[in-house]
Amino acid sequence: MKDPIKDPIKDPIRDRIAESILNQLTEGMLATDMSGTVLYVNQAALDIFGLPREEVKGKKLVSLFFKDPENDTFAQTILDAVESVKRHTIAIVPFHTRKKILQLRVLVSYLSDIDEDHGFVVALTDLSELMELRDAAQYMKHLSKMNHQLELRNELLQKTFGMYVSDEVVTELLEKAKDPQLGGTIQNLSILMSDLRGFTVLSEQMDPEDLISMLNHYLGLMTEAIQKYNGTIIEFIGDGIMAIFGAPVPSETHAADAVAAAISMQAAMSRVNQWNARRDYPRLEMGIGLNTGEVIIGNVGSRKRMKYGIVGSEVNLAGRIESYTIGGQILISPSVKAAIPYPLTVEREMTVLPKGVGKEIVLSHITGIGDPYNLSISSHQDIPHPLDQVLPICFFLIQDKHTQDQVHFGGFIALGRGTAILKTEASLKVFDNLQINAGGKLLCKVLDNPDGNWFLQFTSIPSGFSAWVKSHLASE
Repeated sequence: MKDPIKDPIKDPIRDRIAESILNQLTEGMLATDMSGTVLYVNQAALDIFGLPREEVKGKKLVSLFFKDPENDTFAQTILDAVESVKRHTIAIVPFHTRKKILQLRVLVSYLSDIDEDHGFVVALTDLSELMELRDAAQYMKHLSKMNHQLELRNELLQKTFGMYVSDEVVTELLEKAKDPQLGGTIQNLSILMSDLRGFTVLSEQMDPEDLISMLNHYLGLMTEAIQKYNGTIIEFIGDGIMAIFGAPVPSETHAADAVAAAISMQAAMSRVNQWNARRDYPRLEMGIGLNTGEVIIGNVGSRKRMKYGIVGSEVNLAGRIESYTIGGQILISPSVKAAIPYPLTVEREMTVLPKGVGKEIVLSHITGIGDPYNLSISSHQDIPHPLDQVLPICFFLIQDKHTQDQVHFGGFIALGRGTAILKTEASLKVFDNLQINAGGKLLCKVLDNPDGNWFLQFTSIPSGFSAWVKSHLASE
């Protein structure tokens, strides 16, 4: 008679005990004989396979799983374990059911007693949820790392390109996060143009390093004033600044913001010149022109090189208005004045005929804006004092920033700190720009024609001007 331990199939009591134990396990369990016929299978294994008990128990594993191409990996794992000399094998493999793909931990062990092997046992643990949680955790960790890298990239872009264009422009590009396209939209906004008076002459006289140091300090303070009132700097053009108000962030108060920024910029010039004086740099004076109107704003240029900019006749007009200014002055167009509901301090008004406009317009010299801004700058009247004798001079007209060849003659009959009255037979008109040889290049703008003579505002005074005046008056 055979030992019942060595013949478990013919021991019904052992079968019932084994099956009872197997069905209480949460792991899937099945046992086979050496031929691969399933002797036992618990409910957990049936749930994993999605098969009824009668389709599994007493069947060959080959017929159950080895014919399904999707479960080749699962079947091959069991086959490799059976053919291996190892006593048990562990692997994590996918298993395809009718509803989803499971991730199973498969443990294959021999069913043995002391003397011989009787078959093998397959233990199945469904790790799908655990694997999903692990994958989710890894994904979240990866996502967190990517987000951190994205934040670092955006911060780098903001810091790097923020030094070339405004933060608002950089933010808009980052938020859109797509390939920028050429073209733009029509928007109503305000344009600010500023320029240092006589900077070209200064650049010829100063050491390059000192010039850049002076220019960078000046532009830094101007940038602060512009951004304080929601302005976007489009570009620096040498010593000139082009800024817009009302884009890329829309604003209904862009005209008033532009005026407030301009007043703040002129007020900051005292700090600029205090800083310059401590370094023995020349005194600077700036003129600002403002205009409001519809422009095309967007990406301008080519696919290889583009910039965020504005174009249109209103931009050109802003530049023309700036060209009429003298140092310390802010001139605004009628459209700027009409767009501001707050009180403005108008020092004086002048009628001009800008090139390319085709009609006369009235420009307002602004020195203050009321509540809610409450900003103002003083307007010092530099009245030239009459001279005892005429101070002879020769001068040249400047057109479009180019000095003309023809020399003209005349004489100063009155002088102030930065003004003069010129008597000449030359044909001049208001807003002409002159270069006078007087201890260097003395640059002036014609502002008025009182009593048939010409009132001049100096826009750049050479270092040798005072000595030149003294020597010429003493020689007369």
